[in-house]
Amino acid sequence: MRASRIACLALLLAMSISTKAQVMDTLPFFTIPDYPQEYTASTVIVRLIEGLGFRYHWASEGLTDKDLSYSPSEGGRTALETLEHIHSLARTTHLTIKGLPIEKSSDTLTYTQLRAETLGFLDEARRLLLDPDFACEQHSVTFKRGEKESSYPMWHLINGQIADAIWHVGQIVSFRRSSGNPLNPKVNVFTGKLRE
Repeated sequence: MRASRIACLALLLAMSISTKAQVMDTLPFFTIPDYPQEYTASTVIVRLIEGLGFRYHWASEGLTDKDLSYSPSEGGRTALETLEHIHSLARTTHLTIKGLPIEKSSDTLTYTQLRAETLGFLDEARRLLLDPDFACEQHSVTFKRGEKESSYPMWHLINGQIADAIWHVGQIVSFRRSSGNPLNPKVNVFTGKLRE
């Protein structure tokens, strides 16, 4: 009786671990996809987004309440507030690639929702950029505040939102190390995969 109970518990534990791995695999950028076969304006931006997505996936994976509330100084952003900012940057990137203006969002999301939506924004932007008919020169970063709009060439998306998001993902890695939950040491940002 005891042996069958132990076997049953072992099976449940294995299923739990397997389910957790499957859930992690369902979010984009668990690994970086194979790189495009040619260099174009769009494929270079795709690769930047993939690098950002992979870094974000692992920097934001498994954060605890302690991690999310961590701030390096009084008055500084917490990790959760930094994730909210990264979400805003990913949303701006996504809307720009879709050819839509960026308007202020007042959504309040949980950590889980922020993470899934941020990765989703980056993944859809990546897929749209891979469309052979996508033309970077026909898109602009357009901010809309009421009736007022201001537009900037798409170049600003690279040195603005994408670079800024990469910067802030590095902060999340630093914050989580400081709060006692360091990044998975198997993450290899050069290969875009987990080390064996």
